[in-house]
Amino acid sequence: MKYVKQAFTVISSLIFATSVSAELAVGDVAPDFTLAGSDGNQYTLSQMRGKHVVVAFFPKAYTSG
Repeated sequence: MKYVKQAFTVISSLIFATSVSAELAVGDVAPDFTLAGSDGNQYTLSQMRGKHVVVAFFPKAYTSG
């Protein structure tokens, strides 16, 4: 039974990864989104059009927060 659960997890992960990666391809325009900055302000991608944008993700485990 342990191997069946492991196989199910691997197969479902592959199916999910395939369906997610099929939505965007290299060179596609990124969908608009809004994120909170470390300064507390909200930033929307569409407001940055024409500027260089870097999205840095830091897991909470590696921050003081």
